[in-house]
Amino acid sequence: MKFSPPLKQSTLIKRYKRFLADVILEDGSQTTLHVANTGAMTGCAHPGDTVWYSTSDNPKRKYPYSWELTETADNHFICVNTIRANQLVEEAITNQVIEELVGYSRINREVKYGSENSKIDFLLSDGSAPNAYIEVKSVTLLDNSQGFFPDAVTARGQKHLRELIEVKQSGHRAVLFFAVLHSGINSVKPARHIDHQYGLLIDQAMRAGVEILAYKASFTGEQMVITDKLAFLAD
Repeated sequence: MKFSPPLKQSTLIKRYKRFLADVILEDGSQTTLHVANTGAMTGCAHPGDTVWYSTSDNPKRKYPYSWELTETADNHFICVNTIRANQLVEEAITNQVIEELVGYSRINREVKYGSENSKIDFLLSDGSAPNAYIEVKSVTLLDNSQGFFPDAVTARGQKHLRELIEVKQSGHRAVLFFAVLHSGINSVKPARHIDHQYGLLIDQAMRAGVEILAYKASFTGEQMVITDKLAFLAD
């Protein structure tokens, strides 16, 4: 996925009100960015970090700049724009980068499913084999050289695991896809210390046959792309 125009750099002052962040631009002026991330952004928003931002030409936007990437003091790149995770995964599926998900002729987005009234991120089908229901989660939490999900208690994430278990029990493929959007993460674990119930549901999902995949993105100021498969460590 290419950024057009390429991203520009700024320096983070602070993030606040969830959707806003103040930064210092390269010319020394100060401005406010839109933050497309409702999460805790733990480790992704330290004052002084380099913020890479995109620019919108939509005249109706109050804040034309959007926070896309963080470059930390440890030289790690992190994608904080949660919208990008699904875009990256869709591109990778279309380009047959994800070996476990090749062979499907159709891809549908945001399809309603499940007894808890959810929408699956992607539904893959080819008219014959079992369909593949894919739920995408963005992983950005790094702690002691280990990547974790989630970074806060997630009732929504728990619901999605229950729905995936039902999908598998109905005879289709159910896939939990961790899109690792932090350059310092090399494996993924469930964050049992943050959301104990989510960890229990991960265990239940694995026993039920839900597939868990983790793939990592690479970053520059000009593009992001899904590249490497990572290990998912249940314990």
